[in-house]
Order: sequence, then structure tokens, then C-alpha cells
Amino acid sequence: MDWHDWHEKYDSPDSYLGRRLALVQDRVRAALDDAPPGPLTAVSLCAGQGRDLIGVLAGHPRRDDVRARLVELDERNVAAARAAAVGLPGVEVVAGDASLTDHYAGLVPADLVLICGILGNITDADVERLLDHCTRLCRTGGTVIWTRSRHIEPDLVPQVCAWLEERGFERLWVSDPGLGFGVGAHRFGGELRPLVRGERMFEFVGYDVLRAR
Repeated sequence: MDWHDWHEKYDSPDSYLGRRLALVQDRVRAALDDAPPGPLTAVSLCAGQGRDLIGVLAGHPRRDDVRARLVELDERNVAAARAAAVGLPGVEVVAGDASLTDHYAGLVPADLVLICGILGNITDADVERLLDHCTRLCRTGGTVIWTRSRHIEPDLVPQVCAWLEERGFERLWVSDPGLGFGVGAHRFGGELRPLVRGERMFEFVGYDVLRAR
């Protein structure tokens, strides 16, 4: 999969990815709007070109309050994200394996955690493992925003909600099932667990490989 060319679909607002991006950005705006005054931190795993977070921060009144770290493996997407983040000094784009906990040390627990575009590219067991790690990435009172395709059978969106809620996350909003994709926002109300350095939270397999299996 060429993950750089894949991003071109975002340029069409009416495309599957364009419509999903709009909903994710709505949830990011809501999280920023609802956050208490003062500094905020955000992390984005497998951030791609950062369109979800950077696209909102660029015009949001809380832009100067946010310190964010976006982690992405594809160097071309990293370059695109860094170009988009010009004028946002609080946004750091890291080229690296987003599954490694070390990349988030010093910035978590975060007020906002984005795991968008990941859950459909990893095994179900790793979905649960990553959601478990969200209790180490997200501060108590913070928000996790996630996505998951509904085209993969069985539809895992209800289970994603259940796994999060079992771990102390409150459901704030989940997209309509008829859209063909799931976008969700959950607020963490549980007890924070410390980040463990040197751990791998998931293995990014790719939806094309998963479907072939």
C-alpha cells in the first residue's frame, strides 16, 4: 500500500475518506472547545499527513494552547504534515513507528489522543491491546478519538465501544452505522496507568493484508 498516494482521496470532500475526515475534525473541535482553559497536549498515532488535527488547529482559537506530537512512519507524509504545521510551533511531527511507546514519553498523559486510521489495519487482538494502552496515553478527563471501517466483517465498532467502556471510557459520540465507517469519541474517566517505555502497542498489518487472510 502506498500510504502517501492513499491520502489523495482526502482531497475530495464527498469521498469515503473526505466524509470521515470531516467527522473526525468535528470531534477534534468539540474536544478542544470543551477542554478547560490553559495548556493542552495531544498525540496522534499513525498521523499520516495530520489533516485531522492540523486541519483543525490552523483555525481554532485554542491553537496556541496546544502542544501536539504526531507520529508517522512514511517520510513523504511526515514532510506533508510538517509543511501543513508551519505557523503552529506547538506541533511536532516525528518520523517513526507509531506503535512504540517511547515516541510519546514526555507528552502523555494527553488531553487528546487520536487513533484514526489504525483500527482497521491491525488484528482484533491488537485493537484491544491498543485500546488498553489508551489508559496510559490519555489523561483522566481527556478524550480519545478513533475510527474503524464498518466494511470489514464482523463490524467491530460495537466491540471497540465495549472495550473502551470496560476500561473506564465514557462514550461521548459515535457516528451513524449507516455511513459505512465508524468515528467515535470517548472520554477517559478511569484511573491513569503510567506509560511503560520500550513496549509495542500493535503491529500495523494493513487492511489489504488482513482481507487477504
